[in-house]
Amino acid sequence: MLKFIKKLFFDENFREKKVFLRSLDLFKDLSNREVGLLAQSLHSRTYHAGEILFMEGDIGRALFILESGKVELARRDARDGQSRVIFTIEPGDFFGEMALLEQLPRTATATATERSKLHLLYRSKLDNLLHSHPRVGITVMTHLAQLLSSRLRRASAFSPAASGAVDG
Repeated sequence: MLKFIKKLFFDENFREKKVFLRSLDLFKDLSNREVGLLAQSLHSRTYHAGEILFMEGDIGRALFILESGKVELARRDARDGQSRVIFTIEPGDFFGEMALLEQLPRTATATATERSKLHLLYRSKLDNLLHSHPRVGITVMTHLAQLLSSRLRRASAFSPAASGAVDG
C-alpha cells in the first residue's frame, strides 16, 4: 500500500500515465483511485520506427494503447502474399483488444512507423483486476464489449451479406 501511495503522489511518470488513461473513453467511468490501480497493471514500452510489436499469426496476449507516435496494422493478402496496410493507429487509440477475450492468432502485423510509446494490458493482468478489483475489470470489459459491438455493426453495414441480417 505504501508503494502505491508513493507512486500516487511522487512519481511524475505515474501521474502522467493516469492523466493519459483518464482521457480515454475506455476508462471514462473509473474513479481516480481505480485509474491508479489500472495504471499499475499496465506495462509501458517505447518502440522505435520500424520495430514490430507483433506479427500476424502470433497468439494475442495483450491490448495495446498508443500514447504517442504511430503504428500501422498490415495484413498479408491471400492472393499475392503482399502485406497491405489496413489501418493506422493514432495517439489515444488502442488495438489488439480481442486478445483480452480469447487467445487466438493475431489477424494483422503491427509496426511502429515512428518512435511510439504504448501501454500494454496483458490478459493475465486484467484477470487479476477482475478478481482483486472487480469494478475496474468489469468496467473495462463492458467498454470493450460496447466497442466491439459498435465495430461489428459498422462492418456489417458495409457487408453485402448484411443486408438481410437481423439486428440482435
